Amino acid sequence: MIFRRSERGKAPVEPVTLKILVAGGFGVGKTTLVGAVSEIRPLRTEEALSEAGRPFDDTRGVSGKHTTTVAMDFGRITLREDLVLYLFGTPGQDRFWFLWDELATGALGAVVLADTRRLEDCFAAVDYFERRSIPFVVGVNCFEGASRYPADAVRQALDLDESVPVVLCDARDRESVKDVLIGVVEHAMQAAAAAREPATT
Repeated sequence: MIFRRSERGKAPVEPVTLKILVAGGFGVGKTTLVGAVSEIRPLRTEEALSEAGRPFDDTRGVSGKHTTTVAMDFGRITLREDLVLYLFGTPGQDRFWFLWDELATGALGAVVLADTRRLEDCFAAVDYFERRSIPFVVGVNCFEGASRYPADAVRQALDLDESVPVVLCDARDRESVKDVLIGVVEHAMQAAAAAREPATT
C-alpha cells in the first residue's frame, strides 16, 4: 500500500488507485505510451517477431518494429498525491485477445490508441469497450509522416458516439500522455455520474 505526505507534519495520504487499459492495434504505440509516462520501470512482455508469426503480424506502416507484446505492459503514474493510475497495455494481435477479459476486470476506463495510417486496426478495441460499457478515450498517436486529421474526422471514421473524447497525442511524450490519461479519468467519472442519475419519465 502506498502512503504519501501532503505536507510536513500532516497525516499521510492513502491514494485512490485506478486501473486504466491501453489498447489498440498491432504496432500503434501502446508499449511506448506506457513506458513514456510510467514512474516505475515498466513491466514488458515483449518477444521478437518471428517467421512463424509473419503471416499474422501486419507490419505495414511499422516496418521498423521487431518485437511484440505477448501478454501485457504494466506501469504506474501518480497524477496527484491522492490519485495513482495503474496502466495495463493489452496485446494487439488477434491471437492474444483471450487475455483482454482478464486485463479488463476492474478497469475504470481505457485508452484506445489509433494510427491514422491504419485506423481500421482499432475497430476491435472500440467495439470491445462499447460492448462492455467501459468508458474510453481515443488517442490518435501522431506518427511522423502520417497524415493529420481533425478529431471530428477521426470520430466520424470510427463512428463514435459524441460523448467519446478524441484527442491527438504523441505516445513518446510524457506530458502528452498525461493529458490523455487525465481525459480518461474525467470521462469515466462523468459516465459514472450520468449512470447514477435517476431516469426521467
